[in-house]
Amino acid sequence: MPPETSPVQPAVLLTIIAETVLKDAIVSLFKSNNVSGYTINQVQGEGSHGRRLGDIAGYNTNIEIKTIVSLEVSDSIFWSIKDYQGKHALIAFRQNVESLIN
Repeated sequence: MPPETSPVQPAVLLTIIAETVLKDAIVSLFKSNNVSGYTINQVQGEGSHGRRLGDIAGYNTNIEIKTIVSLEVSDSIFWSIKDYQGKHALIAFRQNVESLIN
């Protein structure tokens, strides 16, 4: 019996928490890096840029965007969003994961 190929592969879970105003720019960046899917949520919290309650639509609000990509794509995205850090509240991090492949 031939060995079965594993249905999972190594990948990177990239999470970006940023001001809502950056949503379109980040989505465009994903598309330019051929990212095939992502999830966006409205989030609240507090950090070095103060409290983000999201209590007034479009003002003082944050989003969390998650996607699963290769290490190389996550590097490219990190380099591209670095310029936003000085002007906007933004944090990004990545975790090694295993992804179910199609």
